Amino acid sequence: MRKLVAGTFVTLDGVMQAPGGPDEDRDGGFEHGGWLVPYFDEKFLDIMTEWTIQAGAFLLGRKTYEIFAASWPQATDPADEVANALNTRPKYVASRTLKHLDWNNSTLLEGDIAEAVAKLKAQDDGKNGNEIQVHGSSNLLQTLLKHDLVDTLRLWQFPVVIGKGKRLFGEGTIPRSFRLVDTQQTGTGAVLHVYERAGELRHGEVEVGQETVIFD
Repeated sequence: MRKLVAGTFVTLDGVMQAPGGPDEDRDGGFEHGGWLVPYFDEKFLDIMTEWTIQAGAFLLGRKTYEIFAASWPQATDPADEVANALNTRPKYVASRTLKHLDWNNSTLLEGDIAEAVAKLKAQDDGKNGNEIQVHGSSNLLQTLLKHDLVDTLRLWQFPVVIGKGKRLFGEGTIPRSFRLVDTQQTGTGAVLHVYERAGELRHGEVEVGQETVIFD
């Protein structure tokens, strides 16, 4: 069974829309695109490289695929590990509108996306790593979270608030518990949190005036 790993950039108030540029995603009149860029530093890039080269395959929504496909094929330096991974390893694309995929080693997922992703996770790919990585792809992530398909969350949280925009956890997300397994911080104040799925949501009760904390 392969792990589905969702890596994303979020603000303090949970917005993940258009971190990389002003025209990346203007849905809903979003005017704050590029909010991540001032926080790039060497440590951030090193960690992102380390993650990306662990991928055995990539799972992308339409918008993220189009952004990646327009730029990464132009990166041809053999020493660029991220470009090499993205350009050569399998890419699965969830889209109802795209008919043809020109980027090398890209496959369009057909039919029910949740079922298609579950089948991908069940496949054993001995040639590459066992991670199927999701980058960006905010709309696709909502579907994956609603169907409990995400095993690991790699969240970069940045010290900004925006107030509106697409959020990582939308309506319909299944209640779940996660276990924090790693935290790192860059010199610019970005903080990485890595969470592994830990089962059902737990509940409890604190009784006022007593020391007892009860969990179900």
